[in-house]
Amino acid sequence: MTTFFDVVTVTCFVGLVIAFFWFTDRERGTLLHFLLAGIVFAVANQVGNSGFFYLGIILILAGITYAALFARR
Repeated sequence: MTTFFDVVTVTCFVGLVIAFFWFTDRERGTLLHFLLAGIVFAVANQVGNSGFFYLGIILILAGITYAALFARR
């Protein structure tokens, strides 16, 4: 079964991979920051699928913001 959170978080994760390879210097530190954002997306998926819609959305936005801050460096 595919839910809203499945689609959004997988899309965000694919965006992380693309951003890592195109917009960063590909160093280990950057990868670890993106890994943390990926973990936030996984947690957001589980939380959102459990029925906590607003908390899932907040976690997704937090993960996107965190990844964007480190991709711009």
